[in-house]
Amino acid sequence: MKSYPPVILIILLFLFSALPSSAWAKDEKPYLADILLTSSQTDLLLFCTIQNSFMADMIKGVQNGIPVTFTFLVKLEKINKNWPDSTLGEMTIHHTLAYDPIKQRYSVSLSERTTGAMVTDSIDRAMEVMAELNGIKIIPLAELEPDKPYALHVKAVLAEKTLPLNLHYIVPFISLWNFETDWRTIEFTY
Repeated sequence: MKSYPPVILIILLFLFSALPSSAWAKDEKPYLADILLTSSQTDLLLFCTIQNSFMADMIKGVQNGIPVTFTFLVKLEKINKNWPDSTLGEMTIHHTLAYDPIKQRYSVSLSERTTGAMVTDSIDRAMEVMAELNGIKIIPLAELEPDKPYALHVKAVLAEKTLPLNLHYIVPFISLWNFETDWRTIEFTY
């Protein structure tokens, strides 16, 4: 067996201990919070927020011209006793944050809106809009049966494939931005 000088072992131990296990600390991992299901006169509505959604590197990337996309996955199921649950609807919602260095303004595009992007000069306001779902129409109430159990599943994928023309394969650090929350499930009876 080959013997290594103690200096090399100390350097290797230092390097391995200095490598981060994740870009977020364990207590700062992104998660869905403040999930609220309510109804309007005609539709079932969803409100929720991603906590700990941005790292400093993501903000620097946006300010250097790399857009960041958050993808929300939503699935509504009717719970059937002694039978597989039936899916009533699924949707994918995209929020994309970009920065215009000439105008020094942030633009947030929301796929659930048809009125165009929200523009602001505040990074804090842009991050707040990116991380929120406000009043998303899940399903018309007429399609729900009274006194039946349902389950709503929600998940967020942060910064998925944000570079154009598949450049994310060339730029190695971009994979550090691919994070997702755990699925959150809300069971309810209509």
